[in-house]
Amino acid sequence: MAGRVETGGGAGRLDLTELHRFPNVPVRLPGGLHWDLPSLHRGVLDGLREAARRGGVASVGIDSWAVDYGLLDADGALLGLPHHYRDPRTADVAEQVRRDVGARELYRACGLQHLPFNTLYQLAAERGGARLAAARRLLLIPDLLTYWLTGSVGAELTNASTTGLLEAGTGVWSRELTSRLSIDPALLPPLRAPGDPAGVLLPQVADSTGLRADTAVTTVASHDTASAVAAVPADGPGFAYVSAGTWSLAGLELAAPVLTERARAANFTNERGVDGTFRFLRNIMGLWLLEESLRTWERAGQPAGLGRLLDEAAGARPFVSLIDPDDPVFVSPGDMPSRIAAFCARTGQPRPAGRGAVVRCILESLALAHRRVLRRASALADREITRIHLVGGGSRNALLCQFTADATGLPVIAGPAEAAALGNVLVQARAHGLVGGLSEMRALIAATQPSRRYEPGPDGSAWAAAEARLTGAPAGPGDPAGPGGARWT
Repeated sequence: MAGRVETGGGAGRLDLTELHRFPNVPVRLPGGLHWDLPSLHRGVLDGLREAARRGGVASVGIDSWAVDYGLLDADGALLGLPHHYRDPRTADVAEQVRRDVGARELYRACGLQHLPFNTLYQLAAERGGARLAAARRLLLIPDLLTYWLTGSVGAELTNASTTGLLEAGTGVWSRELTSRLSIDPALLPPLRAPGDPAGVLLPQVADSTGLRADTAVTTVASHDTASAVAAVPADGPGFAYVSAGTWSLAGLELAAPVLTERARAANFTNERGVDGTFRFLRNIMGLWLLEESLRTWERAGQPAGLGRLLDEAAGARPFVSLIDPDDPVFVSPGDMPSRIAAFCARTGQPRPAGRGAVVRCILESLALAHRRVLRRASALADREITRIHLVGGGSRNALLCQFTADATGLPVIAGPAEAAALGNVLVQARAHGLVGGLSEMRALIAATQPSRRYEPGPDGSAWAAAEARLTGAPAGPGDPAGPGGARWT
């Protein structure tokens, strides 16, 4: 993506242009599931070539997913392809680490939701191996791609906060945890904040792409969710967010982490955001469920357009079958419709009858998960929620947006869809003096990017009953009761 930012002299301008799109296809090797980083690097260079062809850029910034990393040897060479977080190698290791260190101690230190693929568990799975023994540096994926562009080594703060090795309160690498986990602290590079310079293009990169050799590379909020939350077009307090894509990241923006025992027991995470903010949220298995279902039907020779499937889902009977999106059975790639059917059979529900019913089951279940997580976040942080901003690719899914409004009893403001790219661009623009702080960035988003508002429907009690059926918990205070719903506190 290329962004153009203009401010001053009246209305601002913020445009995105897609220059180049390339696939990100994991590779399954005898050693497990890996990311094809050379292919991703090639795609980045191709995109920069297209940018040069169109006149060049003032700055480059890279964001990506979290937790995964590459290891460099003493010469700075990559030691094999990075593992994919969905590789099952950490399943048993994660529980062993929690027993050795203590779940409460881990949470007090880093404040992270327990996910078995967090970086510290991946490193624990590598202990005793030749790759880790030869490693001298660990670079998270966006930091690794930045290193290949600039030769500069660093760890961007918002992504570092997802590793389980960063102290939640101080924002520095935890010497205590690295010691207890027998991780060489020298592996962890110096920290950088969004907006810090990351260097300029290496001569060979400039020559290869046609960009100027002094083209700046700027540290952005390199965890894509942090960039997406920075681009939430919120005005004032009282908002929650859902960054909806392969994952749904649902939560609040806070000024300080919530490290209570109640937050740990509820499995909430505290990740760093732009300008010293914290993303108090939970990861929910998001539209991955739908994406894998589409791939399964396509492999079976039964492809269907998403629009048609959503129409079928809208016409399907409501609340026939519901799933817990975070059940471990849904983590790995595979035949998602069959897993959904098996979950329903195991829990005494009808198997979804047809593809429209499967899609409705997924979207209703995600909306209920959004409801469940945001209600809990509101209570744990003692924060009132009056509206939800749903950003990312899921904001294009009108059925998901409406279901989320209906389930929560709160208005949903959907968009922008390219929130991560916009947040990335605006952090670069701010570093170059084109825009001010977070509130000014968000005001520019609100003024220039389209959004759509979804009001909750009159069936709040039906959603409360569906939630009670799924979780076995009775409906409680604050359940939405109809149009406008209740403000959560």
